Amino acid sequence: MRSYHQGVVLVLTFGTGIGSALFTGGKLVPNTEFGHIEIRGKDAEARASDQARAEKELSWGNWAGRVEEYLLQMERLLSPNLIIIGGGVSKKAKKFLPDVTINTPILPAMLLNEAGIVGAALAATEK
Repeated sequence: MRSYHQGVVLVLTFGTGIGSALFTGGKLVPNTEFGHIEIRGKDAEARASDQARAEKELSWGNWAGRVEEYLLQMERLLSPNLIIIGGGVSKKAKKFLPDVTINTPILPAMLLNEAGIVGAALAATEK
């Protein structure tokens, strides 16, 4: 039997864009597109995706500030109990997560960038 967090868990993947999944009591809330939340008049992913960091040549610290601004907005909207960061940038979590200070606990995905692939494969076997 798989264990899961009983509360509200927000999973965000930072890469070319910002992918999102919201779970409550271990159940997926369908059709989230939280990368398109507006921050300073732009889609959040235009400011806080890993692609935006690379294109704008932001330092990890400067980019962490943008991620923090985005996560604060998500915290206000959803009141999650836990945020999990995945995607390509998750393998570099030590370079930016220490600079992100919000109230909600944040963890890098245990399987890093492979988490989405493994999760999709597991979901497919349960059908």
